[in-house]
Amino acid sequence: MSYLPTEPDNFANKAIDGFVAAHPRHVRRTDGGVIRLSPIPAGQVGVVVGGGSGHYPAFAGLVGRGMAAGAVCGNIFASPSAGQVVRVGSAVERGAGLLLAFGNYAGDVLHFTLGAERLRRQGIDVRIVTVTDDIASAPIDQPELRRGIAGGLVVYKVAGAAAEAGLPLDEVERLARKANGRSRTLGVAFSGCTLPGASQPLFDVPSGRMAIGMGLHGEPGLSEGPLTDADSLAAMLVGQLLSERPAEVPEQEQRVVVLLNGLGRFKYEELFVLFGAVSQQLQQAGVVLADSECGELVTSLDMAGVSLSLCWLDAELEGFWSAPADSAAYRRGALTPLPPAELALLARFEAVEKDLEQRVEELGALDAVAGDGDHGLGMLRGIRGARESAIRACTRGCSTGEVLMEAGEAWSDHGGGTSGALWGGALLAAGNCLDQATALGATEIAAAFDAALQAVIGLGRAAPGDKTMVDALQPYCMRLRSDLQAGVDLGQALQNAADTCLTAAKATAELVPKLGRARPHGSRSLGHPDPGAMSLAYCLIAATQAQPAT
Repeated sequence: MSYLPTEPDNFANKAIDGFVAAHPRHVRRTDGGVIRLSPIPAGQVGVVVGGGSGHYPAFAGLVGRGMAAGAVCGNIFASPSAGQVVRVGSAVERGAGLLLAFGNYAGDVLHFTLGAERLRRQGIDVRIVTVTDDIASAPIDQPELRRGIAGGLVVYKVAGAAAEAGLPLDEVERLARKANGRSRTLGVAFSGCTLPGASQPLFDVPSGRMAIGMGLHGEPGLSEGPLTDADSLAAMLVGQLLSERPAEVPEQEQRVVVLLNGLGRFKYEELFVLFGAVSQQLQQAGVVLADSECGELVTSLDMAGVSLSLCWLDAELEGFWSAPADSAAYRRGALTPLPPAELALLARFEAVEKDLEQRVEELGALDAVAGDGDHGLGMLRGIRGARESAIRACTRGCSTGEVLMEAGEAWSDHGGGTSGALWGGALLAAGNCLDQATALGATEIAAAFDAALQAVIGLGRAAPGDKTMVDALQPYCMRLRSDLQAGVDLGQALQNAADTCLTAAKATAELVPKLGRARPHGSRSLGHPDPGAMSLAYCLIAATQAQPAT
């Protein structure tokens, strides 16, 4: 499959990293896969999909608002581990439980089940729905033995929409099972697929033949037939799928979603030719095409093949299938966006968190000169708690001031220690100041920083020259006020103030601490800047340079 020289063992990870880099509006990387970038409200069910890599857009491409909250991504055609399931599930759980949905393959069932058990031991309510739409892989009276292939898209979409609508876990699970129970798929292949780094395909299809009932993991077809034209292939696929119409659907009331899926090398123009023939066959059978998708939906690397899926709708399922969604690979309708101010604020929190992740050891080493060395870890715990709280507040429609106040409480709770109390108090004061304001302009923002400074001084009882974060925050506030009064625009004034803050923080190396745990060892800290002042400067620089997602 791969044209460039590649390391097969690391191919899947590199592909996921590149996917995340290519889609920063929709996803972010987490250990084990990807999770949606858009905030997940507290109390919303987390829908987690997943399986082996090699099937894009499944599974990472289906992560976003109205779709999956996260995707667990294994190696090429290999199940993800139970640990990956736990880590991705934990990252998207918001107190309402998790639904794990994936194809019915032995490795996936094993690892997702083990992962679910571990998550349940953490007190999380976890449900499992396995996708079983492949009619070629087992008889109709043994649906539990059938594989999951392209029909999984309907299951994931319905479940994601139900979760986005705020439905409880029982309902999200019920709807996912209903969508699965009404979905049927049959596929054919004209050639096998080739693993990255391999020189030969996993299976061959004889010339002039096609494999019927192929799987998604490079499995050969369960039977073979002669190669046909589009009309004959459409008649075969439609006929076999309609013969498995769900028992609860009256023949005269068939209304379906049609998914015509290219498996990697069966490209769009040829798909359109085949779709025209499929549409004609369905109309002749009296089936109403309620909606359709025609393209690469669930692939198998570079397999030349195609699958047809039908999902028989009722009013309930149709509403969730048609609901808005926004993921990297699947978009529908329009979701209400967060206001620009809240998007910008969340981007600043995220930028600070990423910066502090890179500076844990540096800040810890500074703190260890005359303290206990835990400042970097405390700051990282604080920002992570604050960011999660800010996301939840934004999704509830809170104002900027309210978001900052909730983030301040969370920073204090999660950060602990002196820095946790000071940062918590600073954010609370700044948020309260903005909450009392009638506008959100440069003057109000400067006032919020002044309020934060006074809170830090009041809580820590520090003054300039005591070698604390006050020695960096006060110059920041003074420079911000001065530039704004001189007519400098807000963005440039914030950048100038952040630069001033860093310079002042570095200058604390010449001071002897007069307060806190470092005071008794004050002489040892000469020549080393105060860790609290430095972390403040780093945070303000990162926040100033952050770019909100659009």
